[in-house]
Parts: sequence; C-alpha cells; structure tokens
Amino acid sequence: MTPDFSVFGETPSAPIALIATPGAEELATLIDKRLIKLFNESHLGKKLQKDTFLLKTDCPRFTNGDAKGLIYETVRGKDLYFICDPGNHGVKYTMMGMEVPLTPDEHFANLKRLICACTGKAQRMTVIMPMLYGGRQHRRNARESLDCAMMLQELEMMGVNDIITFDAHDPRVQNAVPRMGFDNYFAHYQILKSLVRKFPDIKLNKNNIMVISPDEGAMTRNVFYASVLGLDLGMFYKRRDYSTIVNGRNPIVAHE
Repeated sequence: MTPDFSVFGETPSAPIALIATPGAEELATLIDKRLIKLFNESHLGKKLQKDTFLLKTDCPRFTNGDAKGLIYETVRGKDLYFICDPGNHGVKYTMMGMEVPLTPDEHFANLKRLICACTGKAQRMTVIMPMLYGGRQHRRNARESLDCAMMLQELEMMGVNDIITFDAHDPRVQNAVPRMGFDNYFAHYQILKSLVRKFPDIKLNKNNIMVISPDEGAMTRNVFYASVLGLDLGMFYKRRDYSTIVNGRNPIVAHE
C-alpha cells in the first residue's frame, strides 16, 4: 500500500520534499515546520508521522573555488521545492585563504548544481526564489544582457515546472517562459501588519500620512497602497546627467 504523504488531507501527485540552497536554510526550516504541523494534524490517530520534509544536501567547495551539488537522499518520484535566496550576502566560503561572500550569481549557480544532482528523477520541480535573480535587469534599453530572462529559460530547460517569487521588479519578464509557471506574490498584508506593529501610534489618514513612491517603477505598487488606505500619493523623480556615463549608467544628480 502506498503511504499517504498528503499535507492538506488530499492525496498528492507525489511526496513533497524541500531542498535549501546555502543561505536559504532559515526560510526552508520555517516552511518545513509549518508543513510538519499541517501533516501531523491531518494524520491524527494514524501511525504515520513526519519529522521533516527537508532533504540533506550540500554544496562543498574545492580549493580553487569550484563547487558541486550533493543530495544525500533519494529524490525519485518526489515533488521537489528548491528554496534559493540570491539576495543573501551573508553566506561566505574560503578560497585561497580568503573569505568570499556569495554573490547572486553564485547563489543561482548553487541552485543549478542541486537541480543537476537530481538527474531528472524527480516527479516535479518548483523553485521558490524570494528575490528574483537578475530581476533588476528585466528589459533592454541598449546593447545589454537580459539576465532574468536567460535565468528563467535556463531553469525551464533544466526541467523546472514552476517558479515562485515575491514582488518581482517587473513580472512581465515571465513572457520569456510562457510554458512555465510563474507565481508572483505580493506581501501587502504582511507589510501593513509590520508597519502598524512597529509604529503603533501611526494614524492612517490623509492628515497624518501620505504614500511616496521612490521612483516611477514603483508607482503601480504605491497606487495600490494609496487606494486601499485612502491616502494621497507622491513620487520622487530621479534627475540624471545624460551627458555622463558611470559604470554603464547615467548618474543620478538629484531626487525631486
């Protein structure tokens, strides 16, 4: 008889398993604890209990800085969720006697290593990426790369079925992979809850507060907040010096 690996009381297509890349262990542990609670509550009175959904993995480094992905448990027929946080700059490794922090490129490389280590045996693969790798470079203004689009196409080519991210810089980048799932969630409720808890004396009315968008790109998000809270909306305009180019961009002269 096939074991019941359901979490929400329904029979899943495959057993769920979590894989955390280096730097995403804290988030993966929180998700794992929640899944264990849901699983054990849905199996009350049954002998089947779950200790963890996390698989034991590693991305060890060679002395020259090269790395490899290792998965120490079977992934055959499992519904895998890879958790990767490219924005975590606190992860370091030793190379040539120096401590080197992981860049977003190396976080993404570790993700690909672990996907590669599955060798195509998983039933389904989903990537949870809180900050979308390469998301700031989502459109082409000149002869420049489209990193985010290439990243999504790489994951699709490697067999990833779906990607979950939060507040993508521009969700239209999903057009690069029209056949792959792309779930872009917004944390409006969590942000407002944190705001009220951090500043309990805040008064959400037009006489005491207004919403300011830091630039034109964030206007859609801030229009939502202003509309829901019934507040006035303002915007910063970045004035640039188009006669000068620094590191491939026109420097910002002033915010107005």
